Amino acid sequence: MSPVLAGILQLLALIAALALAYRPLGDYMARVYSSDRHLRVEKWIYKGIGADPDTGMRWPAYLRGVLAFSAAGVLFLYLLQRLQGVLPGSLGFSSIDPDQAFNTAVSFVTNTNWQSYYGEQAMGHVVQTAGLAVQNFVSAAVGIAVAVALVRGFARTRNGDLGNFWADLVRGVVRILIPLSVIAAIVLVACGVIQNFSGIHEVGQFSGGSQQWNGGAVASQEAIKELGTNGGGYFNANSAHPFENPTPFSNLFEIFLILVVPFSLTRTFGRMVGSLKQGYAILATMATIWVGFVALMMWTEFAHHGPAFDLAGGALEGKETRFGVGASSIFAVSTTLTSTGAVDSFHSSFTGLGGGITLLGMQLGEIAPGGTGSGLYGMLIMAIIAVFIAGLMVGRTPEYLGKKIGTREIKFAALYILITPALVLVLTAAAMALPTPGHSMTNTGAHGFSEILYAYTSAANNNGSAFAGLNADTQWFNTTLGVAMLLGRFVPMVFVLALAGSLAGQKPVPETAGTLRTDKPLFTGLLVGAILIITGLTYFPALALGPLAEGLAS
Repeated sequence: MSPVLAGILQLLALIAALALAYRPLGDYMARVYSSDRHLRVEKWIYKGIGADPDTGMRWPAYLRGVLAFSAAGVLFLYLLQRLQGVLPGSLGFSSIDPDQAFNTAVSFVTNTNWQSYYGEQAMGHVVQTAGLAVQNFVSAAVGIAVAVALVRGFARTRNGDLGNFWADLVRGVVRILIPLSVIAAIVLVACGVIQNFSGIHEVGQFSGGSQQWNGGAVASQEAIKELGTNGGGYFNANSAHPFENPTPFSNLFEIFLILVVPFSLTRTFGRMVGSLKQGYAILATMATIWVGFVALMMWTEFAHHGPAFDLAGGALEGKETRFGVGASSIFAVSTTLTSTGAVDSFHSSFTGLGGGITLLGMQLGEIAPGGTGSGLYGMLIMAIIAVFIAGLMVGRTPEYLGKKIGTREIKFAALYILITPALVLVLTAAAMALPTPGHSMTNTGAHGFSEILYAYTSAANNNGSAFAGLNADTQWFNTTLGVAMLLGRFVPMVFVLALAGSLAGQKPVPETAGTLRTDKPLFTGLLVGAILIITGLTYFPALALGPLAEGLAS
C-alpha cells in the first residue's frame, strides 16, 4: 500500500469514528449542562468548597469564579513544584526554579501545557499526578464552562443569568472528562502505553554511559492530555515517545481523543439553542477548515523534491517511521487547530510550507474545531463577526440566533479577536529586537524567525506545542511566554462572558424575510471566508518573513 493511500484511509477511518461519536456525546453533554439534578458526589464537592450550585450568576460573578479558581490553581501548582525536592515520590529530582515553576504553573492552568523542561528528568510522580494531571482535567472543564455560558447567553432572554460556574466546572469533570478518560486510559494501556509508579531504571549500556528511564502513570495522563486538548507529555518527546504512543492504532486513537469533544460540542450548542441546524452550520465550518488543512499538509509533506524524498515516500525527517507522513500530518494539523499542543513529530522538521500550516492553524484562533470549549466560543465570536459583515453589505442591523448584534456586542467580539494577535506580534517583535532572546535560536534566517513566532503564537493561543530548536528555558522566555499564556487565556474570556451577559439580557428578535439564515451553506461559506481573510490580513506579513520565505526558497 502506498504511503499516500495509507494516509487517506486513516483520515477516512478517523472521520467515521468522529461521526459515530458526534450525536451521542453531543446530546449527552447538552443533558449534563441542562440538568437540574446533582449527583451525590457532586453534592459532596459543593459542600467541601462552600458553593451553592443552584444560584444563578450574571457574567461578572461567573467571571470572578473563573479567575479565582484559576488563580488558586496557579498558586497551588507553583508551590508544589517549588517544594518538589522535599516531597515523597520526587524520584530524587530537585525543586523547580522560580521562573520555570511560574511558567509551568501558568501553562497547565491555562490549558496550554507548554513545557520548557524535560518531563522525565524534572518532574516526579507527585507533581505529575497531583499537579499537572489534575490541571489537565479542571482547565479543560473551565473552557467548556465558559463556552456553555456563552451558549446560554444566546438561549436565555432578559435575565442575564449564565448559570453557575461551580456547577458547570464540577459537572464537566465528574460527568464528562473523568468517565471518558477512564475508558481512554484502558484503551491506551491495551495498546502498550505504560501505567505505573516505578522509579528510575537503567535500560541499556552503550559506549561512554548508560540509558535510564523512569516510569509513571502515563496512560491516565495521556488520556486527559488528548481528551482535554491539553498536550503536556510525561516525556520530552511527547506523543512521539513509544511509552506514550506505541503503535499506529494508538496514534489514530489519540487524534480521535483530541477532536471528539470539540466537534461534539457543536451538537451540544445546537441542542441548547433549540436548533440542531445551527450546530450543523458551525460543525460544517470547522470540518471544512480541518479537512482543508489536512489535505494541504499531506500535499506539502508528500511532495517529492529529490531522490531522498522519493525513496522515503515523503518528507520523513522529524517523523516516526511507525506512523509515517500521512498520520503525522493529520496529528500535526489536529493538534494545532485545537489547543492541544501534543506532537507525534517535530514541526520544525516539516517542510517550510508544512511548518507554516501548523502556524496558521494556531493563528486562526484554534477554532476548527478548537480546544475543549475554547474552540466553540471562538467560532461563535467569528460567527458574530460574519453576521456583522453581512449586515454591513445589506444595510441591516445584524442578528444571530434571535439576538441583535449591536455596538456593545461587536466591540466585545472585536476586542476578543484583537488581543491574541497583539500579544503574538508585539512579543515576537520584542524578542527579535532585543539581543538576549536571539541567543536561544538554533537556526538563523527565516527558520529562526519561525521558531520565535511559533513560540509566542503557541503561548498566546494556549496551544503549547513547540517548533523545536528554540531553547525556551531562559528567564526571558519563561516569563514572557507565561505572561502571554495568562493574557491569551483570560482576557478573551472576559470579553466572551461580557458578550454572553449582554446577549442574555436581550429580548429575542422575531425572524423575518430579511433575516440572514445562519443555518445554510451560504453562511458556512461566509464564515470560512471571514476567518481566513481576517487571519490572513493580521498575520500575513509575519508569515511572509518566516515559513513562506523558507518554503519558497526551498
